[in-house]
Amino acid sequence: MKAVGFTEFGGPEVLQVLELPAPDTGPGEVRIRVHAATVNTVDALQRSGPSGSSDAQPPFVPGMEAAGVVDRIGPGTDTDLKVGDRVMAIVLPGGSRGAYAEQVVVPADSVVRAPHGATDVQAASLPMNGLTARLALDTLDLEPGQTVAITGAAGAVGGYAVQLAKADGLRVVADASEQDEALVKELGADVVLRRGAEYPDRVRAEIPDGVDGLVDGASLSGLTARAVRDGRRVVTLRGFDSPGERGVVFEPIVVFRYARERAKLDRLRQQVEEGRITLRVAKTLPAEQAAEAHRLLAAGGIRGRLILTF
Repeated sequence: MKAVGFTEFGGPEVLQVLELPAPDTGPGEVRIRVHAATVNTVDALQRSGPSGSSDAQPPFVPGMEAAGVVDRIGPGTDTDLKVGDRVMAIVLPGGSRGAYAEQVVVPADSVVRAPHGATDVQAASLPMNGLTARLALDTLDLEPGQTVAITGAAGAVGGYAVQLAKADGLRVVADASEQDEALVKELGADVVLRRGAEYPDRVRAEIPDGVDGLVDGASLSGLTARAVRDGRRVVTLRGFDSPGERGVVFEPIVVFRYARERAKLDRLRQQVEEGRITLRVAKTLPAEQAAEAHRLLAAGGIRGRLILTF
């Protein structure tokens, strides 16, 4: 099968088209003929260099989100999926098993049907980023009517967090640059304040007692404590967990915790079909142009996802 990966760490130029053996399915697994895979920041981090210890050997194939068609189901697998079903999946890459490939094998609990009416390209943009936003809000555990602040609201995780928070009945105070303000309002934010290091102070000016919780998609880290009420939580996406002032707790999350939460992934599918979640695609590129996709991602300013097609 064709895949895109690397044999040494480095910049986007290390990405190359590879010919690898097609993976087989074991019990409890589903194989997907991938039509689309999303390019995410975590893919670039994997490409740049190893983090932590791993026994995996090259070649390495990145990619955490895929959409396509079921083409094999492992023996004894408990699933209502059938060969030929259109699906989307969250993929935990390891060695040569990542989403940047014509075929990928995932646990049955990591794959659900694609949203009705969505293309494969659109469906590929949801699983990992959507589950990250869902985990962030579940970690805050707020009640309908409470207020959540969201930084990085125009980004992939931030945009889903805004829409999911509104679906949960929360009041949303989001950040945005001037050019993104209309987009963030369209996503459903109740209040949109200018992004940047002064955003927490702007939140306090708008809500003197502070918000009930915060999702930090912009990596403002310790600065965000100023926006939050005493003793409340800030969910961080990049591992920040230093002690906060006034009893504010920083809680880092990793989407791996939800990688096999099939019911939550399927609920995201339903919310797309209900019009509660918007799938945003910035640009589609053939898999052979993966290096260019990584360069575009590094340049910043992407609104929506970059998708590779196979």
